[in-house]
Amino acid sequence: MGDRLKVGGVAALIEAATFIVGIAMFATVLGDYTTGDPTPAESVAFLVDEQAALYIWNLVIFIVFGVALVPVVLALHERMRAATPALAQASAAFGMVWVGLVLAAGMVANIGIGTVADLNETDPARAETVWSALDSVQNGLGGGNEIAGGVWVLLVSLAALRTAALPTALNYLGIISGVAGLVTVVPPLEAVGAVFGVGLIVWFAWLGIAMLRDSRDPTSDRSRPPDAATRQGLRYEAPGQ
Repeated sequence: MGDRLKVGGVAALIEAATFIVGIAMFATVLGDYTTGDPTPAESVAFLVDEQAALYIWNLVIFIVFGVALVPVVLALHERMRAATPALAQASAAFGMVWVGLVLAAGMVANIGIGTVADLNETDPARAETVWSALDSVQNGLGGGNEIAGGVWVLLVSLAALRTAALPTALNYLGIISGVAGLVTVVPPLEAVGAVFGVGLIVWFAWLGIAMLRDSRDPTSDRSRPPDAATRQGLRYEAPGQ
């Protein structure tokens, strides 16, 4: 399990880094595109001028994030499946659903950038229509709400809380972040997605450190919850000992 935890820990740190890079680009290089309420014509014009930056942004926040999420999901499933098989299996399922959604969003977004840019040279009005459609699809898959990610983080945190597989404070942070992701399904509460994103920066970074630490400790076995006697600080001895 040590190697899988190590890989999962490194991947979790990569996840945190993708959030940091994505938010930094969102607020700086792509600020004119991501803030305010640009018209389709303004969005297409920005897309044409900043194709490279948008490609990099989508590559980081969707493709790199989705690929790195796989070993995190697998490592956490391995970590908790013995003690809480139902929750571990459910969380792994939602984790892989999230992987598929973010990878699909990234591929749609990057292919769409090229399509819209090419179309804008011959038919700007049609390029605006295509951009609007692609933007809706991409947001539906991986940007407009965080249901799959919210459910995964919430289930992982609940399972880890029951099994003591991760630090308690980390689990509570995961529960708060997971709930924040879930409420983005309500349109007036989409802004709460910022809580989900910022919370996951800390959650993934902390998770990566915890997994790397445990991977170096061969005696660590947090996947098994303590029995009642251990929880009460008692040592069980068989009769006659």
